[in-house]
Amino acid sequence: MSDHLNISDFLSPVNLSAISYDEGYKEGQLGKLADVYEQEFPDLDEAQIVIVGCGEQRGSGLIHGQSNAADIIRRQFYSLFYWHTDIKVADVGNIRPGSLFTDSYAALRTVIQELIQDNKTVVILGGSHDLTLPQYHSYAAEKKLIEASCVDALIDLNMESPFRHENYLMEMFTGDPNLLRHYNHIAFQSYYVHPRMLETMDKLRFDCYRVGSVKENIDEMEPVIRNSNMVSFDISAIASAYAPASTISPNGLNGEEACVLMRYAGMSPNVNSIGIYGYHPEHDRDDLTAKQIAHMLWYILDGRSRAKREASLHEKDSFNEYHTAFAEVETTFLQSKKTGRWWMQLPDKKFIACSYKDYLLASSNEIPERWLRAQERG
Repeated sequence: MSDHLNISDFLSPVNLSAISYDEGYKEGQLGKLADVYEQEFPDLDEAQIVIVGCGEQRGSGLIHGQSNAADIIRRQFYSLFYWHTDIKVADVGNIRPGSLFTDSYAALRTVIQELIQDNKTVVILGGSHDLTLPQYHSYAAEKKLIEASCVDALIDLNMESPFRHENYLMEMFTGDPNLLRHYNHIAFQSYYVHPRMLETMDKLRFDCYRVGSVKENIDEMEPVIRNSNMVSFDISAIASAYAPASTISPNGLNGEEACVLMRYAGMSPNVNSIGIYGYHPEHDRDDLTAKQIAHMLWYILDGRSRAKREASLHEKDSFNEYHTAFAEVETTFLQSKKTGRWWMQLPDKKFIACSYKDYLLASSNEIPERWLRAQERG
C-alpha cells in the first residue's frame, strides 16, 4: 500500500541504540526481531501488530513539550523475549508533535486510520488519556458503528475541568459523527465517581464494571473486550504498588490482572486499536511502570497468538454446541474446543461473545443480562 509513505510524514524514527544504551539486542529478544523504523520505514505487509508512540500531553494541562514515555516503554519491551514468532511486530516510530495539541490529534488519527484500513492492529503508547479521542475518530472513515472499551479508575466526564483528559468522553458520547454503538467502562473506582455519573451512563445503556467485580470475575471481561473494536487503557486503573507512576490510587488492578485484560484484547478478532495512556515517567520508580506496560504489550502478542488457533464459527467440529431455552426463547451456545471461549445466539441468529456464566444462567432458565443488553441495543 503506497500510503505508508504518506503516514511516514507524520512520524519520526526511533533511535534503538539510544533506547538500548548502545548495547543492542540478543538473539531472541523483541528488539532483534521487531521491524522498527530507524533509518528506513518498515515494510508493513507482513506485520500484524504495529506500534506507534505519541507523547502528546498538552490535553492534560502539561504545557511543557512531549512526554518520552513511549521510548521508555520501548526500552523495557524490546528487551523481553519473543515467544510468539507467528506474530509479526512493526514499530513506525513516534508522532511528530503538532504546534497545537489538536494538530497532534489529527496526525495520530490519520496514522491509526491508515493502519486499521490496512487490517493492522495498532498499539498506541501515549501520551495523555485524551488521545483516546483521535483513536476513536480514526474509525470515522469506515462509516461503521463501533464498540469501545475503556479501562480507567475514573470516568472522564468532568465538565467543570478545563482539561481535555478529564472530560474527553463527553465528545465521544455526544460528538458528531457519532460512531458509538456501545461503550464499556472497566475497573472504575466508586469513591472517585459521582453516583449521578453512573446514572447517566446507565441511561445511555452503557455498561460500567466496578474494579471489585472485575477483580472477582476477571473472565467476565473477556466477552466484553472480545465484542469491542477499540480498547483504551489508562494506567490509573492499576494500583500504585504495581505501577508507581500511577499516582491516583493505592487500589486498583494488580499487574497480572492488567496483563490478562490485554491478553483478552489481543485475542479479540474485533479489537484493532489498543491505546495505553497516562504514563508519566517522572513519577516512576526503577522503571517499574514501564516494565508493567511492557509486560502488558507482551500479553497482547500472547493473546493474538492464541487467537490464531481459534476456528471460525462455521467449523462445527471445533465447537461444543448446547441448545437451551429460557423465558420461552430457544437459543444456542457454542464453546470453542480450542480456547474455551463461549458465544450465544441472539434471536436474529447472530452470535455474540459471552461467558460460561451466561450459559449457566440460561440453563437454569434465567435471562443472561448480556443477552438483554444486546437485545436493547438491537
